[in-house]
Amino acid sequence: MRIATLSAAASLLTTSAHADVTTRTVTFENEGATLTGTLYLPADHDGQPLPTVVVTGAWTSVQQQMPATYAEQMVQRGFAAFTFDFRGWGQSGDLQQNVRFVESPEAKTDDIRAAIEFVATLPEVDAGQIYGLGICASAGYMVDASAGNDLVQRVGLVAPWLQNEELVNAVYGGPEGVSSLIEMGRAAEAAGGQIISAAGPEGAEGVLMPIGGYYYEADRGAIPEYDNQWNNASWEGWLTYHPAENPERLTQPLAIIHSDAAAIPQGARAFVEGVTGPVVQQWLEDVTQFDFYDNPEDVTRAADTVAEHFRAGNDA
Repeated sequence: MRIATLSAAASLLTTSAHADVTTRTVTFENEGATLTGTLYLPADHDGQPLPTVVVTGAWTSVQQQMPATYAEQMVQRGFAAFTFDFRGWGQSGDLQQNVRFVESPEAKTDDIRAAIEFVATLPEVDAGQIYGLGICASAGYMVDASAGNDLVQRVGLVAPWLQNEELVNAVYGGPEGVSSLIEMGRAAEAAGGQIISAAGPEGAEGVLMPIGGYYYEADRGAIPEYDNQWNNASWEGWLTYHPAENPERLTQPLAIIHSDAAAIPQGARAFVEGVTGPVVQQWLEDVTQFDFYDNPEDVTRAADTVAEHFRAGNDA
């Protein structure tokens, strides 16, 4: 059951990193858990309903990372924006059986649907102009949550990680490597979970992402709010999730911003080939996956394209 509620902090406006943006903390319910979200508004907002962008981020992320970056960008371009922590992550409640840090495509997709339903009830939001913006892993989740959803008018995907079975095998060591990870995941789930660090320095052992960079650098994604945790019980759900294999499910107009220097661009191209609705594509040169998260020039270019795509819905 989904119940829309405002938290005790909901009436308090706080100034964000940009003086022209204010934020409000809210909570909503999904599947018995309380999820914490943030509504982003122009500082001079007069109370009128605004077109609103629901922003979701990469795997293992919390809302204060790349979702907050793009939410502020959307507000600076005339929208309200909404971010939140998924169940089992950040400030939100647990998944069922008190489980945390599971990268569950099914659960995260359901949380996005709940967030969209909640946002549509807020007085500052124009419920007829809600848009979805998914970054990296949550691109597939955003597509799934938007497909067949009349509340979502248009969808934007930035650096989307859209995998199919072929790409899963290529990234995770072939069929044998995938099978081994799935077995690990099943064992972890049977044991009630097995938590490891999500990010670490290049070459670190026992870490999901031993590559340094965004999640490991304190001035980038390694912020105090970041859990930096991964539950090995995630593996089966993640590896058997193939969002690039059924693109026809999305009928809303789509914008994709990606780069051949970023992660699995092949998946985005395969997805676009099967989309039945209109698609806008922007392919940037020499932009890495992490650049899309916080490099000012690349974030600005991506945000400009997404905002233009969403505004085209307003003008239609």
